[in-house]
Amino acid sequence: MTLDTFHRTNGAVLAPDGIPLHFGDQSGEYQAALHNAVLMERSHEGRFQATGRDRFSLIQRMSTNDVEKMPDDLGRPTILTNPTGRIIDRLMIYHQGENTLITTEPGRGEAVGRYLRSQVFFNDDFRLSDLSDSTRLFALHGPRADALVEALTGRAVTPAPDSYECIATNELIFVRRKGLSGGHWAIIVPNHAAESAWQTIMQAGAAHGLRPAGSLTYNVLRIQSGRPGVGRELSEQYIPLEAGLWDEVSFSKGCYTGQEIIARMESRSRLAKTMVHLRLSQMLDAPAPLLHDGREVGTLTSSVEAPDGQRYGIGFVKVVHAVPGQMLSAGNVRVEITALAGAQPPQLSGE
Repeated sequence: MTLDTFHRTNGAVLAPDGIPLHFGDQSGEYQAALHNAVLMERSHEGRFQATGRDRFSLIQRMSTNDVEKMPDDLGRPTILTNPTGRIIDRLMIYHQGENTLITTEPGRGEAVGRYLRSQVFFNDDFRLSDLSDSTRLFALHGPRADALVEALTGRAVTPAPDSYECIATNELIFVRRKGLSGGHWAIIVPNHAAESAWQTIMQAGAAHGLRPAGSLTYNVLRIQSGRPGVGRELSEQYIPLEAGLWDEVSFSKGCYTGQEIIARMESRSRLAKTMVHLRLSQMLDAPAPLLHDGREVGTLTSSVEAPDGQRYGIGFVKVVHAVPGQMLSAGNVRVEITALAGAQPPQLSGE
């Protein structure tokens, strides 16, 4: 039985790319993600293995964060930017001794692979292997995710959520990521072991309230937590600082593509716009212009209605309007800014 067939027999409704949308009870999935743990299929996220002497130096000169001196078995987020500092994709980089694991945003594996290979110089010792056809990627989310990983791996995990640990056990690789609702771990699984690994994780998770969940629940968690999404907030319309990714940019490393623009924005402590959490009075599809006193001051970039009826959004607004409690409008929909989204600098000012 293939994993897709296994998902269907367990109540999943699959999207055209084979990723489960839900398992028949989105409200139950959502509550489990908030209070216990959920297991998701996320195999549309790209994954690569990089080898060679220059595997870190190449990514170092192409992306925002300092990835060159990472300790073994740890990872770091970094952002590929174009020459004007705009976002190409967000990567996770994990140091595994002689190998480096790279994961991308959903649907971006092929494009990122082409881009990385296009930046290899004739004397670079860098080789990139696409793992997408030979593996599946699962994800654990929720307050009980860390405890479940400890049970599955037999290893204690660091309490700090930004430790980005990498744990290899048998044929599985567990890698920690930024949380959406409690802990967040991706699990890289060989194709031949995918179904049995899924069942093993579910069985081990029974004591932790684990249940399967789909991408509809993921989207609620993403927007509710203010996580930038590919093609929405992660796009060439925005620079990482605007998208609340200050913690994924190093201001002390050497040159990289787009650094001049990003460094200039940081040194002047001035952004034209910044990303914010939004609460909507009615459901409104994104994108949509956001108005203040009849003037456009920003854009709603993501929106969702949670199973409990609450409507959440992410958007970009001019910094002067990025104040919690500020009321905006989009047509006849009232939109409240509830908080700045993502990581922010100590001081943020602008016109």
